Amino acid sequence: MSTQNIRDLAIELTIGLTGVCDEISGRSVFVNQLLRASSSIGANACEAKYAQSRADFVHKMEIALKECYETDYWLEILYRVRAISEEIYNQYKNMNGTIRRKLIASITTAKAVS
Repeated sequence: MSTQNIRDLAIELTIGLTGVCDEISGRSVFVNQLLRASSSIGANACEAKYAQSRADFVHKMEIALKECYETDYWLEILYRVRAISEEIYNQYKNMNGTIRRKLIASITTAKAVS
């Protein structure tokens, strides 16, 4: 999994979470927030690929990183209200953590090149 790019991992995360969220009832506000945040990771990373400048690239990747942190937040909320199991929580928290580390590395590299 470590050789996958951010976009592919983000798509995998969003598709997986969509399936998980389809099974959750009675928590629509949390589910909607989780799906919005997780899907925004890949969308912003994809936009960064076509950035107009290095600063624009960094900005879009930093937005994707913020969405990773928000995804973690909503995952934890759903876990704490017992809408998802510990196994599901850990699986997607780890997947999101992989994406986050890749984003941080990419942002750090882009900033160092300046």
